[in-house]
Formats: sequence, structure tokens, C-alpha cells
Amino acid sequence: MLESYSGQLNTLQQNSHLRKISNFSDKDEKFITIDGKKLINLSSNNYLGFADNKKITEEFLSQAGFQYSFGSASARLLTGTLPVYNALENLLCGMFNKDKALIFNSGYHANVGVNSSLAGKKDVIFSDKLNHASIIDGMQLSQGKFFRYPHNDTDALEKLLIRERNNFENAIIVSESVFSMDGDIANIEKLVYLKEKYNCILILDEAHAFGVFGKNGLGVSETLDLTDKIDLIIGTFGKATGSMGAFVTGNKVFVDFLTNKARSFIFSTALPPVNIAFTKWILENKLPLTYEKRMKMLEIGKKAGSQSHIIPVIIGSNEDTVQKCDILYQNGYFTLPIRPPTVPVGTSRLRLSLTTEIEEKELFNAISLVKSTK
Repeated sequence: MLESYSGQLNTLQQNSHLRKISNFSDKDEKFITIDGKKLINLSSNNYLGFADNKKITEEFLSQAGFQYSFGSASARLLTGTLPVYNALENLLCGMFNKDKALIFNSGYHANVGVNSSLAGKKDVIFSDKLNHASIIDGMQLSQGKFFRYPHNDTDALEKLLIRERNNFENAIIVSESVFSMDGDIANIEKLVYLKEKYNCILILDEAHAFGVFGKNGLGVSETLDLTDKIDLIIGTFGKATGSMGAFVTGNKVFVDFLTNKARSFIFSTALPPVNIAFTKWILENKLPLTYEKRMKMLEIGKKAGSQSHIIPVIIGSNEDTVQKCDILYQNGYFTLPIRPPTVPVGTSRLRLSLTTEIEEKELFNAISLVKSTK
């Protein structure tokens, strides 16, 4: 029996496809230490530098003291909730001007819960082909039919809607705003137009945009002044916010439905109260101070040819991509190879993630190292 799994692992190894957990000894804002070597971290989602920031942690704990526990010991629908959870959800409602919000344990939990529960047997989901694995898993767990339209091709999406919409009771369009592997941005204006024209529910995953885009850091939908046009907005706390967890916010009926039907919410032990309190504190006290740094970070990304703070450097083969990571490692940079099934076969790449602490010259030096080596 074990031989079968061992053989599959050997095949992954031979194709430069085997994943291993790295053993880091320290993380400090834009730096990461592995095997005693301090590296600039270009594979982090710590976009605003709040995670692993000792000053931030000390400031929060000096104010919070010992009033929040480090475990909830129960799901929210049992005994795993306290006023701080409701306070964070109410804060999110005010930020987005939405009826209600619901906290999930991670972005994965949120996308799986939302997409698996909203689509019943008579319903359909239309999903961008490059949407995150959590969205795909949610659709596959749902009882509805789903179609994946070509990436960012809203004309193809409309053809699908013309052909299929009237065959179903409820129709859902789901897309990321900033796509996690390519760094490009969805045509949200067109998605809103199609949602209204064909009577659909629009779900927007702002995971990589929340805390980065917009005057208040709400995401790309805020930048476009379209927040009120989107039925459900999903965001995470484990990236720009530097904490853990995720949320969905929107119409009260939808959020109440998710509270009763989203299995990833119902059957998960709630996040620790201290984590919830930290997230709320960051959103209230630190995020409002980041606008200039966020805009500078996005401008650096633009200079590197991206629409966002995520810069893909497509290499092609798994082996070459791993070798490029090794070269960067030897020159003081930590990057990870992004390989199938995360990205399509033949498009293995480096995914360079900016943070507000990374300087323009540091990024372009890394890109030059990749392009100058064969």
C-alpha cells in the first residue's frame, strides 16, 4: 500500500514538483531567516508589514493586556463567541456599508463555505478559470452546476450567461479582484454590468486587495466605487492585516443563510478571541495610516509591469523555476517556485510579492538576477 504513495512522491521529486515545508528560524517584517541566512522575503503576503512586527505586537499587547483568551474552545454557534467577535463584524459592516458580516477561520474556509452553500440543485455558478483553489473546491462541493469561463474574458462569460442563465433558478458570478498568481485585476465594472443584466448574484474575493487598494484599504471595489453593487465581498485578515481569519459581508439575508448553511463556519472552532481583538485593533488604528505607503508599493508594482503588488515572472519548466529560486537564495532573496496545479502546466513561475517595506531597487535587482541567468 505505501509503495503506491511512495512512488507518487518519487515522481514529484523527479519532476522538480515535490513540496516541502521550510524551517525558518525567524521572520521580521521584510526579512526571513533560514539556516542562519537572513534573506529579503519576496514570497510573503505580509503586504503592510504588520505580521511578525515586534513593535506592533508589543503595542497591541500593552493595550489589550490579559483580557482576551488564546482559545475559543468551541464553534461560534455553540459557546465560541464573545462581544469582540460581534464588534469586529459590526466594524466591517460600517467600513463596507453593508448589512451584515460573518467571520470565517481563513480565506479557504470562507470561499469553500460561501460557494458550497449558496448554490443548490437548481442553481449555477460562473467562475473565472483562474479563481483560487478554495473557490473551485467550494463549487465542487455545492449541489449546483458550475461553468469556468476563460480568464478575465467577460465576453465569453456573457455568452455562457445567454446560453445557460435561464436554465437555472439562481445564478452566481464569482471572481477574485486581484488574481493571486498573475497579479492582474478583474474587469469588475463589466462583472457588475453582467450581474445586473442577467439577474445574478456577484461574489468578489478581495483577499489580495483588502488592506492594499482603495482610500480606506477596502479593495479594488472601493477604488472603482462599486462596493455597493457587489452582493458578497470576501476578504482575509491573514495577508495585509497581518492577522488570521477572513470575512464575508453583504446583504443580511445572504449572511444569515451562510450562518445556517456554510459547513466550514458551522463546524469550525472559532478563532481565538485575542486574534479577533488584534484584527479589530489593526483595522481601527493601523490600516488608516498606510495610504501613502500602499500607493507607493502599487506604483513599484506598476513599474515592474504588474497591475498590482504581485509580480509574476514566468519561467516555464519546474526545474528551471527551482533553479532560479536557488540563484536568488544565493544572492540574499527568498522566493518559492510556483508550479502546477497552482498554475497551468508550462507556466511555472516566481511570484514576487511586494510589501511596503521592500524598496524598488531590491525588487528590480531580484528581477535582473532572474533574467540574467540561464
